[in-house]
Amino acid sequence: MRVVHTPDSSRHDPERYMRRGAPIPHPEQAARYTILRDAALRGGHDLAEPADHGLEPIRAVHDPGYVAFLAEAWARRGEIPDIGDEILTGAFARPQMHRTPPGLLGRLGLYTADTSTPIRAGTWAAVYGSAQCAVAAADTALTVGHAYALCRPPGHHAYADSAGGFCFLNNSAIAAERMRAATGGPVAILDIDVHHGNGTQGIFYTCADVLTVSVHADPSDYFPFFAGYADETGTGAGAGFNRNLPLPPGSGDAPWLEAVEAGLAAIAAHRPRALVVALGLDAAADDPIGAFAVTRAGFVGAAERIARAGLPTALIQEGGYLCAALPENLSAFLAAFDAAR
Repeated sequence: MRVVHTPDSSRHDPERYMRRGAPIPHPEQAARYTILRDAALRGGHDLAEPADHGLEPIRAVHDPGYVAFLAEAWARRGEIPDIGDEILTGAFARPQMHRTPPGLLGRLGLYTADTSTPIRAGTWAAVYGSAQCAVAAADTALTVGHAYALCRPPGHHAYADSAGGFCFLNNSAIAAERMRAATGGPVAILDIDVHHGNGTQGIFYTCADVLTVSVHADPSDYFPFFAGYADETGTGAGAGFNRNLPLPPGSGDAPWLEAVEAGLAAIAAHRPRALVVALGLDAAADDPIGAFAVTRAGFVGAAERIARAGLPTALIQEGGYLCAALPENLSAFLAAFDAAR
């Protein structure tokens, strides 16, 4: 399989994260890139770095002001007295608060949703490179059938104009829009991360050309809390083109694979020309911040089912955090997908 990656992914390396009221080491560490890349190397896959497609594919799904903020924030750090290695704020805009302030701290609160997405010296290079990997995987999948983008940081919690949940640019949405534009649509996204892909849902919620399907842990007491419920089905032209399949915490292989099959059935009925898989590996039983009990056999089963859909498929890395099972589950998924094609 063609694996698209960039060493720039390791340039964003946040140190701290506030979880349930306590500061902890940030789960979305740069080591994720190295671990996943090395797993792909051991699997004998064809690794390549992406060409630079510029900002156009990013702006196709993201607000230009938000993109400019991400690109310029670190260079503007001098506006904040006594700034350290990270730019972060504790004041966030609510839906009722919609003015765009000129200052950097205000813009941080406007364009970020939580404290999980600090801006560091290498953040823009990492998120920009990750987006380029998604573009390249989308193009490759349309040419040869499938590809895997080792995107890090992940992306599916990023809205068109907001970072959050470790995510800055929505790589799955960027890949889907790239494939929709190339094929004339429709396309589909299947998100199997343990967390609901709220940013992806938000980007395409009024769109009929991109079906979004997410299999995830019940958000009533799990991130992202405020989206991901079964009654969220799209609005306007997008009515009926969003499907959420939340499962109880602790769900293992059988119910998870049943939901994946239901998602694939909905996708088949949509008759898309291409598929994006938001490949979160944090549904694993051993994941340090996960909520499911999916085994390696479960990931193999999902890979086989997705591959048998027979669509041009871009696999976009989302979550999956530092544990011994992380590289093993990626290796098993990619091998099973290749074998089933």
